[in-house]
Amino acid sequence: MGGMALLARALGHRVSGQDAGVYPPMSTQLAEQGITLCEGFEPGDIPADVELVVIGNALSRGNPAVEFVLERGLPYTSGAQWLGDYLLRDRWVLAVAGTHGKTTTASMLAWILDYAGMAPGYLIGGIPQNFGLSARLGDTPFFVVEADEYDTAFFDKRAKFVHYRPRSLVLNNLEFDHADIFPDLAAIQRQFHHLLRTVPGNGLVIHPAADQALQAVIAMGCWTPCELLQDPQAWSTRAIAEDGSQFAVLWQGQQQGEVHWPLLGQHNTDNALAAIAAARHAGVPAAVSCEALAQFHGVKRRLELRGTIHDIHVYDDFAHHPTAIATTLAGLRRRVGDARILAVLEPRSNTMRMGVHKDTLLPSLDAANQVLLCIAPELDWTPPINDPARIHIYPDVETTLEALLEQARRGDHILIMSNGSFGGIHQRLLAGLEQTHAQ
Repeated sequence: MGGMALLARALGHRVSGQDAGVYPPMSTQLAEQGITLCEGFEPGDIPADVELVVIGNALSRGNPAVEFVLERGLPYTSGAQWLGDYLLRDRWVLAVAGTHGKTTTASMLAWILDYAGMAPGYLIGGIPQNFGLSARLGDTPFFVVEADEYDTAFFDKRAKFVHYRPRSLVLNNLEFDHADIFPDLAAIQRQFHHLLRTVPGNGLVIHPAADQALQAVIAMGCWTPCELLQDPQAWSTRAIAEDGSQFAVLWQGQQQGEVHWPLLGQHNTDNALAAIAAARHAGVPAAVSCEALAQFHGVKRRLELRGTIHDIHVYDDFAHHPTAIATTLAGLRRRVGDARILAVLEPRSNTMRMGVHKDTLLPSLDAANQVLLCIAPELDWTPPINDPARIHIYPDVETTLEALLEQARRGDHILIMSNGSFGGIHQRLLAGLEQTHAQ
């Protein structure tokens, strides 16, 4: 929604917004761009001359601002429908969907197109370091959008991505997630099938060869040519460095180029391959994409190094699903070798808070030497712990921070994972390390 605010203002509209508990980097982005953000949902903060209210999917009936809009008969729409109706129409939409890697892959794709001189617009659920903003209009028909399967609004329970009508579609992967709105994987696959129904016959669908859940979606019906990822007959990669920082890109077995970049992990190699394939559909040769990715600086909150104090490295990552947690840790492990990794996790997503992943959470943290879980008392579950010397549970941010400061030592890599602000623990930890490890 913050990115849409930037796009609406770029179209010439006067924009203000309401939200609760906004945290960096989105809060700082809005402030830097001069967009008024009102804390809370007071009806009085809605301008009297408002022409359209765009409502995000986090708001429900009973919210005072929502009730005010309905009672006054104010014109309203959802964020996804506004994007589709007012901005994406008549543009070449390149959409990135899937359970994991949407933000990073969309950021890579937007950067590749920009590097190639195609000046794309984009809307991404994070802030690409190469651009410094989560959205822009762009100067050409090309528009990259992170396509989310979550529902659209309290009045529209379709997935958001059905509003986007992509010409180039990346399907990164598919697992069960969003247990608060989907009862099972089959329900999510149905939404992805609806997305496939919107892709034209002269478009392109890009997806990994080995993902069985996506193969099942394709089998439900696909009217568009497909290109496979990590398939020797189509797109594939060959590792040059074990940690994923160097790899070759191949099309039908023929090398197209090499990527040498600061990112790591097989998951980012896969993300890069998807972005390269999508960019080629829009006219960018794979060799040019490889050159572009050498200058890709990642996305804020995706294994972002927040600081190093006395040889203690503190990272911030958005991972909140066991698969994402495991792949992020695996990439970091390959980079740091035998150095100690302290994994710090706040189970904050709706799915995680419901306990859906309680049995798979700890196995996803196996690559860490020490695990610190910040599990609030109101959660009615804890994962089964069989290694109390390595795995520790704390009830709040304060006790988690205290434990980190006690345990951290020179040479450590501290990976903090949450899809929220985690009480600002990153900067507080860095400040605390500066004091406690100064000697």
